[in-house]
Amino acid sequence: MRTLGTGMAALGCLVLLSACGPTADDAEPPRESASVKSAQAPARLPVPRGTGSEVADDFNGDGRRDLVLNDLVKAQAHSDDAGIGIVYGGPQGLTPGARQLLSPARNAAPTDGELPAVFDAEAGCDLDKDGFTDLVVSTDPPFDGQGQPPVPLQILFGSPQGLAGKAVKLVIPQAARAGNDWPDQPVCGDFDGDGAQDLVVHASDRQLSFLRGPFSRTGAPRAAGAPLPSPGNLPSGPVADVDRDGYDDLVVRAAEGPATATLVLGGPTGPARTGAALPKGLDVALGRLGRGADLDAAVGGVAETSLRYDLPAADPATLDAGGSLLDAADFDGDGLSELVSSGSGIRVFHGRTTGPSPEDLTTVEPTSHGTSRVLAAADFDGDGLADLAVRTYLGETKDTVAVYAGVEEGVIATTPSVTFSTDDFLGDVAD
Repeated sequence: MRTLGTGMAALGCLVLLSACGPTADDAEPPRESASVKSAQAPARLPVPRGTGSEVADDFNGDGRRDLVLNDLVKAQAHSDDAGIGIVYGGPQGLTPGARQLLSPARNAAPTDGELPAVFDAEAGCDLDKDGFTDLVVSTDPPFDGQGQPPVPLQILFGSPQGLAGKAVKLVIPQAARAGNDWPDQPVCGDFDGDGAQDLVVHASDRQLSFLRGPFSRTGAPRAAGAPLPSPGNLPSGPVADVDRDGYDDLVVRAAEGPATATLVLGGPTGPARTGAALPKGLDVALGRLGRGADLDAAVGGVAETSLRYDLPAADPATLDAGGSLLDAADFDGDGLSELVSSGSGIRVFHGRTTGPSPEDLTTVEPTSHGTSRVLAAADFDGDGLADLAVRTYLGETKDTVAVYAGVEEGVIATTPSVTFSTDDFLGDVAD
């Protein structure tokens, strides 16, 4: 899930709500049984009950940000994924004991009596405007390949108990669909400026479906018109009101992998205006990176990072440092976003009025060796400073999640304030 948090921070590779999985070259640790892992896990704690809040990714509405985890580690290599993990926040930040496992058997809506096998978190926002963040999940409904496929997206609604109960299927009116493409790649934002969260999904080649919120508890949008023309195929985010006109704008990519991207501007009719074109790259982050009061874009590449200042004008510059995955967040509370670059190592380029520089950075060293990815750059402990959640994979059966707190002096702590493993969820499978 990419959203802007404190200090206009763009969430990492969530676009996805999860980090990229382990590589084939990662060492495979010894296998452990689920019972052994469960014994090592923090004791289960009840999900704190909330009354609703405006905090992003707050599924139980207690005013504390929560963390979504896809691709949980497995009890044995090549076994099935257990589902989606949620770690709920508390007064001191993420509380690993206050966790919840979401799975197709427990939480998915069936299609023709058949439950999906795939259940992946895609986007989080308060779709029904009740003060509890909801989770959009992708599934694999049965389809014989003939005609228009069913909508593969479902909504789990937040509540004082968190993401409890069964999902409902996202309703996309027939008028908002195009051709026989799968409607996927959901992105949340208030694109029409009415104060309610909307959804944008891929409709077909260079068309987007714009679904106006708020949504009903049956998964239906307030309204949806014909598909909108798009400069690209993949609405990927991040989302921010870059031109400060009261409408959220989003990034649309031309394709997966290294590709060009375009800023699509919101307005009274939704995201219907093509804005600045961004250079070819692997990932995009939005934030106030320097040189002016407006938002800026960073586009990740292998050898260098392209910068575009003062959107939507997009004054070009280059950061002589590569990084395939990017995030932006204000870790020290000075009003400027730090740029987080990951892929081969994790580097935090300090926010400066002249823009990020390779001479002014902090390197984050994970507590264990493996493939590390940023999960999120957001304020988990409620102190007004963004924190960095990093996941390190050590094969399919072992990982570590560590949260590094933002600090006013030094930008980001070098020692994690919270550590846990997603194998903690394995003992919850049979609950």
